[in-house]
Amino acid sequence: MLNWIDERIPLRYAAFFVVVALWVVSALQLVVGQVSLIWVLLLSALVILGVHDLQQTKHAILRNYPIIGHLRFLLEFIRPELRQYFIEGDSEAVPFSRSQRSLVYARAKGDSDKRPFGTQLDVRAVGYEWLTHSMSPSEIESHDFKVAVGGSQCEQPYQISLFNVSAMSFGALSANAIMALNKGAKKGGFAHDTGEGSISRYHREHGGDLIWEIGSGYFGCRNDDGTFSAERFVQNALSPQVKMIEIKLSQGAKPGHGGVLPGPKVTPEIAEARGVPVGVDCVSPASHSSFSTPTELLQFIQKLRELCGGKPVGFKLCVGHPWEWFGIAKAMQKTEIYPDFIVVDGSEGGTGAAPVEFTDHMGMPMLEGLRLVHNTLVGLKLRKQIRLGASGKIISGFDVMRTLALGADWCNSARGFMFALGCIQAQTCHTGNCPTGVTTQDPKRQIALVVPSKADRVFNFHHQTLESVKEMLQATGLQSPSELRLHHIMRRVSEHEIQNLSDLMQSVPGGALLESQSLEGLFAKYWEASSPDSFQLTT
Repeated sequence: MLNWIDERIPLRYAAFFVVVALWVVSALQLVVGQVSLIWVLLLSALVILGVHDLQQTKHAILRNYPIIGHLRFLLEFIRPELRQYFIEGDSEAVPFSRSQRSLVYARAKGDSDKRPFGTQLDVRAVGYEWLTHSMSPSEIESHDFKVAVGGSQCEQPYQISLFNVSAMSFGALSANAIMALNKGAKKGGFAHDTGEGSISRYHREHGGDLIWEIGSGYFGCRNDDGTFSAERFVQNALSPQVKMIEIKLSQGAKPGHGGVLPGPKVTPEIAEARGVPVGVDCVSPASHSSFSTPTELLQFIQKLRELCGGKPVGFKLCVGHPWEWFGIAKAMQKTEIYPDFIVVDGSEGGTGAAPVEFTDHMGMPMLEGLRLVHNTLVGLKLRKQIRLGASGKIISGFDVMRTLALGADWCNSARGFMFALGCIQAQTCHTGNCPTGVTTQDPKRQIALVVPSKADRVFNFHHQTLESVKEMLQATGLQSPSELRLHHIMRRVSEHEIQNLSDLMQSVPGGALLESQSLEGLFAKYWEASSPDSFQLTT
């Protein structure tokens, strides 16, 4: 019975319908003098408010929860302690703090992100980090930083923004969310990663630049048996909207774990994008069927680069066994085939649902994974040829600055852009009942997310985040993000001691892996035991 009611008269509109019913009854009673005029006027005001909530385009919460949705904004208005208790609950139960979300919301809305009374962070806490500034600040003309992606084997290099939308699939996100992200990317001149769910009609609606992610299910380029289809790949890859091809080896949320989209959730639109049957379980295997060794991976990269007309082709991974990554690096030496880019995904990232043990204890965090990949490429004298992207809880301008200092050329953000769309971390993504329309496939719920309004917020968030990067770069006295190094960041390691990141993290000399220099750390332990012909240890 409740399901029948929710299909035709959504329960989230209950407060509005109750007010309308009370207003009708009270209006009739007013005629015979049984109720006060003030009471009828109050109910009339609430009815008008509810109608306005349903028609306005600024707040998805109010469109999905007319009248009663105002309670959330009331709680936001009162004391921060009550706001944290009622809206956020236990701080350990949600992935991001109030201050981080507030920063994104302010920037997305185009509001000022300035605040009084100093830092809200504990500068005496172990792990606190800060940028060193210069007595001679620089002047930078534009915040529109771009990075050229495409090595010597690439025929169509791409100028990628310093800050882009990370991989989130249609199916995980609603159609309206995908359209808002892509429209915002088009307006701001940055890239939108499709996620492994492939390219849907909603990605194409507004023509924003796409990074097409290809996972182990080969969605959008698969044969009926789930293997890779070169013919179907070409049909998507040659689209002018597709700027880069990204092979997903693993993701931060659940590295080494496959997935299944149950048949009832495989709608005609999802089936169209992925190239799978409607209503049939959609399986993402844990590993790829097109390659089984590091050398075969590089050969697959070369194959895709030829099929797509020389566009940049690379891969994304959350670093796991170090010797597997070393094997890929050695395969580059052996085959002289080089990816145009590598995206390092941190285990702390991930917007999709995943087993708790995987999110908490599988994979290498971005800080260590990015540094390991960067050092390896430096040691092989390949760093200038291969670009590095990074993702994993990157929200603020400082997050971008630190990631670049660790060795990245650009950054991707998933949850930051979800916040810009209006995500409130209700953590009901897997239920289909997202209150803001971001992660639901329910057409009645996602209609609350108004594409033009949210696209503007996506654009604003990107714009203001890079503006903050520009301002911090100027404060450090640098002229370009590429000049950032570990020595620009300090960290408190104890109550009475601070150290420079350059003293805390390993740096490999250029060419060290080619010249058999004395190696340290993971390199000393696993470099010689890794192989370009196997993902297994050789000893």
